[in-house]
Amino acid sequence: MLVSGRGSNLEAVLRAIKRRRIRGAEVAVVISNKPGVKALEIASRFGVASVVIPSEGLERSAYDKKVSECLADHGVEPGTGLVLLAGFMRLLSADFVGSFRGRILNIHPSLLPSFPGLDAQKQALDYGAKVAGCTVHFVVPEVDAGPIVLQQAVDVREKDTAETLSARILRKEHVLYPLAVKLFVEGKLSIEGRRVRIRD
Repeated sequence: MLVSGRGSNLEAVLRAIKRRRIRGAEVAVVISNKPGVKALEIASRFGVASVVIPSEGLERSAYDKKVSECLADHGVEPGTGLVLLAGFMRLLSADFVGSFRGRILNIHPSLLPSFPGLDAQKQALDYGAKVAGCTVHFVVPEVDAGPIVLQQAVDVREKDTAETLSARILRKEHVLYPLAVKLFVEGKLSIEGRRVRIRD
C-alpha cells in the first residue's frame, strides 16, 4: 500500500484482513513518501513491513522506479500483485500504471467523475452539490479517471463544512475500500472498457 498521511484506509483494510473479512490476502509492505506519518505507526501496530522512500526533489518516473523496486523486494510483482493507494498524495507515472495495469486501486472522496483531484469535498460544497460520496476506482495515468469499482453516496447537509462532510465520507470509505479489495482478491472484478463488472 502506498501512503502519505494518517492511514485510516490502510487501517480499515488491515483490520478487515485480520478479522478474515478479506481472505487469502496480506499487505506485503506499506510505502510512504513522507517520514513520520501516522500510517507508518499503523503498519507497525499490525506487524506489516514499512519503508519510507522520500519523494521530495525526485521526478515522477525516478521515484516510481524506486517504488517498483521496493514492491518487487517484498514480492509484489506486476501481473500478480495488487497496489492500493491510501491517501497517497503523488501522481503515478504512466510507466508505473502501465506495468500494474488493472492492479492499482484508489479511493477518492467524491462520486467520480465529479470533483476529481484535490479538495473534492470543498469542490462539492462550492458547487452546491446535494450529494457527495466516495469512489473506489482502478488507476489510469489520468487523474481520478479510471474505471469505477464501487461508489457510496453521502447527503450534503445545509450546515456542512468541508471538515464535517469529509468526516462522514471517510466513514463510508472505511467500508467501501475493504469491500473492493475483497472483490478483487476473490476474482470477482473484470474491466470491460470503462465498466467494471462484478460477478456474483
